[in-house]
Amino acid sequence: MNISLEEYIKEGLTARSAVDLKKIEDLAERIYESFRNGGKIIAFGNGGSAADAQHFVAELDGHFSTERKALPAIALTTNTSSITAIGNDYSFEDIFSRPVEALANKNDVVFGISTSGNSKNVINGVLSAKAKGAYTVGLTGKKGGNMRGLVDELFSVQSDLTPIIQEVHIAIIHMICLEIDNKMAKARI
Repeated sequence: MNISLEEYIKEGLTARSAVDLKKIEDLAERIYESFRNGGKIIAFGNGGSAADAQHFVAELDGHFSTERKALPAIALTTNTSSITAIGNDYSFEDIFSRPVEALANKNDVVFGISTSGNSKNVINGVLSAKAKGAYTVGLTGKKGGNMRGLVDELFSVQSDLTPIIQEVHIAIIHMICLEIDNKMAKARI
C-alpha cells in the first residue's frame, strides 16, 4: 500500500459513509429478536478478523454503551485447544465448521468475518451455520468474495485496502451494538 495519509483518511471516510444504515437497523432488530427467542451470536474470522469477532462478543456479553444484562455471544477464535485439535485432527478449513455444528441452532445469528470473503474456514463455518438453520451474516471487503450470495446478509466494505476494511468492520460492529443497546433500553431489559 503506497498512499499518503490524506488519501488513507479519504478512503476510510468514503468506505464508512457507504455503510447501509437501514441494513444495520434491520440486522440489529433480527439479533434482538434472536436474543428474545433464546438465540445467541456466534462470530469467527482469521487474524484481525478473529480480533474483530472477539471484540464484538466482548461488547455483547459485557456492555457497549448502556448498562444492561449480558447477552449470549461466542467468539470461536478464543478456544485454542479446539482450534489446534480440529486443525490437527481434521483440517484448518474445519476449525469453525465443527464448533458451529456443535453449537449453532435456528435461533442464532452467525457472523463470518473475512476481508477477502474467500477464507475457506470462514466459508465452511457459514455453510455449517446454514445447515443448522442459523441466520448468517458476512463482513467482507468490496468484492465480497465467495461469501457474496452465500450469507443471508452481506456487509461488503467499499474498499480494497485491508486496514480500511477492518476499521469499517469495527464501525459496523459498533453500530450494531449501539442499535441493540438502544432496543434493550427501550424495552427496559
